[in-house]
Amino acid sequence: MYAASAPCWWMALRRMRRKLFGRTLPLLSLFAAFSFVVMMFNLPLPGGTTGHAVGVGIAAIVLGPWGASLAISLALAIQALFFGDGGITTLGANCFNMAIAGSFAAWGIYRLVSLGAAAESRRRVIAAALAGYGAINLSALLAAVEFGIQPMLFHDATGAPLYAPYRLGIAIPAMMAGHLTVAGAAEAVMSAGLFSYLRRSDPALLGIAPQSAPRAAASLWGVLAVALLLTPLGILAGGAAWGEWAPRDFADAAARARIAAASGNVAAPAAVPSGLARLASLWTAPMPSYAPQFIRSTAFGYLLSAMFGVGAILGAAWLVQRVLPRREP
Repeated sequence: MYAASAPCWWMALRRMRRKLFGRTLPLLSLFAAFSFVVMMFNLPLPGGTTGHAVGVGIAAIVLGPWGASLAISLALAIQALFFGDGGITTLGANCFNMAIAGSFAAWGIYRLVSLGAAAESRRRVIAAALAGYGAINLSALLAAVEFGIQPMLFHDATGAPLYAPYRLGIAIPAMMAGHLTVAGAAEAVMSAGLFSYLRRSDPALLGIAPQSAPRAAASLWGVLAVALLLTPLGILAGGAAWGEWAPRDFADAAARARIAAASGNVAAPAAVPSGLARLASLWTAPMPSYAPQFIRSTAFGYLLSAMFGVGAILGAAWLVQRVLPRREP
């Protein structure tokens, strides 16, 4: 999946390079930070698991598919590197599913549904909602397929799965039940709401008015700041995302029961999948699970992690601006 994502990253950098100096880079970093914060709000899903919105719908509408791919990829990379969310071995897959496939799906759906619609048409708002809904569900479906084919592709001599233990018949319903309902609805509402806000405050960002002074940027940063302060609410939903299991979960009776309940009441493997156990310690995140060890308060630690993640994204954008030459060779 890294190999599948790499050409898309390369093409996105080539296409966006001429635009990174000016208004585009601040917007790209803004939507990367917004996506990072949004993904920290866990939503309870059917089966006792959790999910989250991504922000890919509105990012693709404003930045286009290539810019959104870079923005969401940056957010996912910060999550994996510093917080162990998703992980290093799965970063290629996560970026392909959410950042790349999700961005192009959102952009395509929006353009198709809004084709020929007037700037003030309600159809554009509906198009934005459908873009977010379709993108997050496509991402979930791709992840479900990747989970479900692992037992067939990677197993030991006895047939025991090395990594993900459930096949397609379980993985797809388990993933899609929550995304077709709660997570998809959250992404649709957020995409439509932000689209409506931008259409009033700065329609030029949406490509439905001539370019103007960046009036909405300050307001959007304000929206991000409010979401940042509210991140402790993201830990109210208990449970973990389906498939987001550590080796210790397979050795814990209560965790095994939760895994089975979210997987069609099919019991998890009796032993820890050996491949999972081997790769789980490949990278140790400095602040695993958004819980800095030096902070006793869970809520404050979660907020501090959100602030650090946003700062890391802004730092990365600043570094890009400093390192990349301003003119094409």
